[in-house]
Parts: sequence; structure tokens; C-alpha cells
Amino acid sequence: MAVEGGMRCVKFLLYVFLLVFCACAVGLIAVGVAAQLFLNQTIIQETTPSTLLPVAIIAVGAFLFLVAFVGCCGACKENYCLMVTFAIFLSLIVLVEMAVAIAGYVFKDKVVMEFEKGFRQQMENYPKNNTELLLDELQKRFSCCGASNYTDWAKVPDMAKNQVPDSCCVNVTVGCGKDFKVEAIHPKGCVESIGVFLRKKVLLVAAAALGITFVEVLGIVFACCLVKSIRSGYEVM
Repeated sequence: MAVEGGMRCVKFLLYVFLLVFCACAVGLIAVGVAAQLFLNQTIIQETTPSTLLPVAIIAVGAFLFLVAFVGCCGACKENYCLMVTFAIFLSLIVLVEMAVAIAGYVFKDKVVMEFEKGFRQQMENYPKNNTELLLDELQKRFSCCGASNYTDWAKVPDMAKNQVPDSCCVNVTVGCGKDFKVEAIHPKGCVESIGVFLRKKVLLVAAAALGITFVEVLGIVFACCLVKSIRSGYEVM
């Protein structure tokens, strides 16, 4: 009876963890979608390991939700095969999340490099396509001008001499970037400002993945305890 009571407690705790897993799955999907949208808004256009991280996070979140459903069915029916499947799949997810966290840390600087490359490409095209608002929005949002600094605009072909986009101005008005004065614009570059922001976001995602991994390890332990009980023939209901 002591073992039976203990397994009832384990089964209840497993239900609690399954609910937490569902919440974590939804959270991972939301984080992945948010990260992907932000990368799309920071002019990173090429597919690289760093840009694939959000896709991996979304896939892990969706798979975790499915695994949590399998675990719930296995716990309710006390089905040995379902619980073993749940424990194996959850272990795989833990390994993937650890890989994502490590990749996020390793590629945090790569993300900034890809951003700088995309930003400079947009600068080259800016005079030909000045209806493009993304670059202007970034310069306004982060109070910056150019990639390294405002002098980068002087190197852009087809850009008028002594001119920067109006979005570089401290007080943005139509034509404020023509014949500008340095004190009237934001002199620092966007790569430095946005790079710090990107690194923080990538590290935050990596930390979240590791935190969820810890919870999942506890879930694996409880699942294994329940599997052992079912295999031994104890009635846990």
C-alpha cells in the first residue's frame, strides 16, 4: 500500500508536469515565432544556422505539445508502451533543446554579422528604392545612423553629397537629412546598437530553453517511476 500511495503521488505530479509541458510548448512556439519575426525585421535575408534557430524552437514546441498529449494518454490508461514512448521522446526533446541553447550561444555573434551584411546591402539599394521603410524604421527605433556610423552614407553610390536619410535626424522632418549638421543627427551606427539587442535576445532564448529542459528532466524521472510501477504490476488508480 505504501508503494501504491507513492505511485499515486507520482502519477499526480506527472499530470502537473504534463500541464507545465503544454504551457512550455505554447511558450516555445510563441518565442520561436517572435524571434523569427524579429529576424525578418532586421534585414537578415540569407538562410544560416543562426536564422534557423527560431524554426528549430517552433518545431520543438510543437513536438513537445504532441509528446505531452501522448504522456497524458499513457498516464490516464497506465499504458506501459505509451509511457515508455513518452519518456523516450521527452529525452530526445531535452537533447534537442540543449543543442538549441548551445547553438544560440555559439551563433550569437554570427547573427550580428548577418545583420550587418544585410544592413549594408539595404544601404546600397536605398537611393534606388527610398520607399523601403524597414531601414528607416530601424534607424528611428534604435536612434542610429548607418552601419558603423553616419559616415557610411557618404560611401553609398547615388547618395547625394552631405546627405543621410531623414530617419537619422534627432528630430525627424522631411528633408532634415540634406546638408545636415552632425549635432542634428544620431552619429552612432546601427550595428553596434542593434547587435547588443540581438545578443541579449539570443541569450534569453538559450536560457529559456535550458530552464524548460530542467523541468522536462523531472518529468522524465516521474515517467520512469510510473513505468517501473506499471511493469511491476502495481495498481496506481
